Amino acid sequence: MIPKNLGELLTTSAEQHPNRTALVFGRKSITYKTLNDLTGHIAAGLIQLGIKKQDRIALFLDNCPEFVISYYAILKAGAVVVPINYMFKMEEAKFILQDCQAVAIITSRIYLDLAQELRLRVDSLKTIITTTKTKDEIIDFDKIKKADTAILNKSSSDPDTLAVILYTSGTTGFPKGAMLSHYNLISNAMDSTAAIKADFKDAFICLLPLFHSFAATVCMNMPLLAGAKIVIMKSIRPFKRIIRAIRKNRVNIFVGIPSIYNILTEIKLPKMLNSPLIRLFNPLKICISGAAALPVETFTGFEKRFRIPLLEGYGLTEASPVVTLNPLKGVRKPGSIGITLSKNIELKIIDDKGNDLKPEEIGELLVKGPNIMQGYYKHAQESQEVLKDGWLYTGDMAKQDSDGYVYIVGRKKEMVNVRGLNVYPREIEEVLYQNPKIKEAAVIGIADTHKGEVPKGFVVLKDNETIREHEVIQYLRERLASYKIPKYIEFRASLPKNSTGKILKRVLKDEEEKKVRSVS
Repeated sequence: MIPKNLGELLTTSAEQHPNRTALVFGRKSITYKTLNDLTGHIAAGLIQLGIKKQDRIALFLDNCPEFVISYYAILKAGAVVVPINYMFKMEEAKFILQDCQAVAIITSRIYLDLAQELRLRVDSLKTIITTTKTKDEIIDFDKIKKADTAILNKSSSDPDTLAVILYTSGTTGFPKGAMLSHYNLISNAMDSTAAIKADFKDAFICLLPLFHSFAATVCMNMPLLAGAKIVIMKSIRPFKRIIRAIRKNRVNIFVGIPSIYNILTEIKLPKMLNSPLIRLFNPLKICISGAAALPVETFTGFEKRFRIPLLEGYGLTEASPVVTLNPLKGVRKPGSIGITLSKNIELKIIDDKGNDLKPEEIGELLVKGPNIMQGYYKHAQESQEVLKDGWLYTGDMAKQDSDGYVYIVGRKKEMVNVRGLNVYPREIEEVLYQNPKIKEAAVIGIADTHKGEVPKGFVVLKDNETIREHEVIQYLRERLASYKIPKYIEFRASLPKNSTGKILKRVLKDEEEKKVRSVS
């Protein structure tokens, strides 16, 4: 039976697996029964504080059990969760709080000063709740976690009720809040669970920040639906701690982003460990990659070294977020984001006139299904632009082969027009990643007097490697058509990234435009 809301999802799992471990954080572990009871009491406490249905409550927490507890408590109270990137500074957090008109924020002691400053600057923000005991004037969990749960019966949510507002990364401008219903998130968790055949015997490791849509679905909602164990990690460093957590908790499902798998393909065996590196990961049966494009070289290098299936998927915040995944049983095609996650999700590729394209033809990827957002919060026009006749216009350029496997070739807005010829940065980047001296690469379009636009490449070299610009360009000339060759290659110590490791090409574009303005 499909849970009516996310609160019911957790309650059902707790009834089925009351004594199984739900969360592990260091030496701390929480059973499903304890987690469900605790979220219920805190939800009741929120209501007694005056939280009403559909009030927006912000979460400003790093990875910890309290994030999961707060998330589900807010939902059980009938309110709306607004996760905020804990790396945000004052103005970034203020923008989101003002935009969604948050009435409360749940945070930890280390972010308390920032939360108090935000309360002074955001009119709607009245209440601060912390996960640990603190000053008398601040509410903490201990003050509300014993509230009577009888009050919750009046605040249960229907499937189509707004559950979470997830703000996009803002790679193309100010962040917009994607409105996701209980059903959006439950359906995506159910489809994801079925796709990898997860069940209560599994153990997931959560390295990725839970405020991000990928982690929230794949590392939290999905395992909780399955009754599985979630091993929460505050940071991916030091990596020895991750290895110990995997072995100690028999983690068998590893969820990461491309940069993590890139590190794993090159990591050296610590001298203190005598066993082969492959044995360190012997509990693992599946690795999942998302949030950014997985270079083919990283995919092949990882699978060759560890002999563990690495499933690349694709998603976006507006789709709750998972859309496609390479199948667990069947062909995994390097460079492909796989096939649709389930039969519930449809996709098609269209040209600029809206015509459906044939296999191998490149166009914009459209998605339809129960996971598609209700729209952007307070942005009706933008919502109408991306949601048409039930289809979500992703803005990603893609092609589909005859077997139904999808390949992303780049963002529609990132496409470079060289004298009328379309150049897709992803294609150039894939070739750059094949160079054994190159660690990371990004390609953008820059203005050119003669050609209109030309590609420019940004490259980060591996440690102790050297290569010159003309050598990189010659390397590309041997592998790509002449009009696709970048006019310039710039070497960097690092590339700008967001919290999930996605390279921020907007930042690179802004830097190039500033150079042009300064010259003129």
